[in-house]
Amino acid sequence: MIGRKEEIKHIETLYNNNSFEYLVMYGRRRVGKTTILQEFSKNTNTIFYPAQAKNDALNLVDFSKMIQIHFDGMFISSFNSWKDAFEYIDKKADKRIAIIIDEFPFLADENPTIKSVLQHTIDHLWKNNNNIFLILCGSSVSYMETDVMGNKSPLHDRQTSSLEILPFDYLDSSMFFESYTNEQKLIAYGILGGIPRYLEAFDESLSLEDNIASKIIKNGSYLHEEPINLLKAELRETNVYNSILSAISNGKNKVSEISDFIHEDRSKVSKYLITLQTMRLIEKKVPCGESDDSRKGIYVITENFYKFWFRYEFTNNAYYEMLGVEKATKEIMDDISNLMGDAFERICVEYLIRRAKAGNLDFIPYKMGKWWGNNPYIKAQDDVDILLVDRSGKKALFVECKFTNKKMPHAEYEDLKMAMQIFGDIEDKKMMFISKSGFEDSVIRHAREDGAILLGIDDLFSSWL
Repeated sequence: MIGRKEEIKHIETLYNNNSFEYLVMYGRRRVGKTTILQEFSKNTNTIFYPAQAKNDALNLVDFSKMIQIHFDGMFISSFNSWKDAFEYIDKKADKRIAIIIDEFPFLADENPTIKSVLQHTIDHLWKNNNNIFLILCGSSVSYMETDVMGNKSPLHDRQTSSLEILPFDYLDSSMFFESYTNEQKLIAYGILGGIPRYLEAFDESLSLEDNIASKIIKNGSYLHEEPINLLKAELRETNVYNSILSAISNGKNKVSEISDFIHEDRSKVSKYLITLQTMRLIEKKVPCGESDDSRKGIYVITENFYKFWFRYEFTNNAYYEMLGVEKATKEIMDDISNLMGDAFERICVEYLIRRAKAGNLDFIPYKMGKWWGNNPYIKAQDDVDILLVDRSGKKALFVECKFTNKKMPHAEYEDLKMAMQIFGDIEDKKMMFISKSGFEDSVIRHAREDGAILLGIDDLFSSWL
């Protein structure tokens, strides 16, 4: 199993505790929650129940069968209620056991009272039973956060732990493509992001071009309509959500721009943006150091594959049909460096986070992210790809990221030095440049004089990370 060591270790720690434990585990679809729970279950005493989208009575029959066979080796008949089933577990649990209910929202949608039944069971039985470890897992992030853990839920404050399963970063994702070059690994991540199911869909024995052609562009392939299918499973009025994601993928990042682009009312767009944020498909970004309500806030797609798909496949589907798979793939690859601009900045952020955790930065960043705004020295808008500031606000690292086929020119070096002048309150400033294709000689010479750090993409795969 690739990655997920920390997540499994966390679950195993709870399992090994000599007390009742209740874990709420959640994360967006395809992120690998079920795989983690299956891996955990291999070496533990576990009842793993995958709830399904069917009526309450049938789910109760299936659950009854599973727990009776586990404890008694046979199935007699379904329990009359979930309360009876949970009480049966309490009586039979004579040694440590994990009770996993995967996709819990399927049960609660059909029978909302199950949350109250579980709350009563925890309060009156299970919390005093040191053998029981309950795990409720779900793919609807908003449901798990609001309807399971939220303050209006009967189960509010009953969990002893919660765990959101996040997509892999670029380094863990690269392990799916060990035969690729480091550049190819980064491009694969820029296309697919860190969702394990999407990474598994590519075949590392094929080139990036052949994977795009056969796994995404080709009709009938798994990834060809995956974003549409996922949105249909989660939402109503998917046409509006599709339009919003298409607008953002094509550079419309403010509410007003999105609204004008898709011809929808701004208040409606704002409401839909909140839903997409809870699904972890987009996020609102503000310049590093500014408050969340900054008027400069913009919306970006957080999932690389969604950005790729809406930028290319959704926007050009009819055109690609006429063009043909091979020519469509060539057009995409000719534009891939433009897609990789933002993706590479995110990769560099993930690299810096790994460095900070490994103790290989001069300071632990308190604020971190892209900065943009007016530069009075050049009387124009300016930006810093990544700005890291320590807790005192007196020390910072300014980072420029370039994923182009040319060596980084000296002008880019001077541009960052000019942008640094804006931050007069910061006393200790350092520069870092990360470039796919290396640096011009003058950049190397000035970096040596200024103490700036120059990195290539191979440095992003250092063994100590």
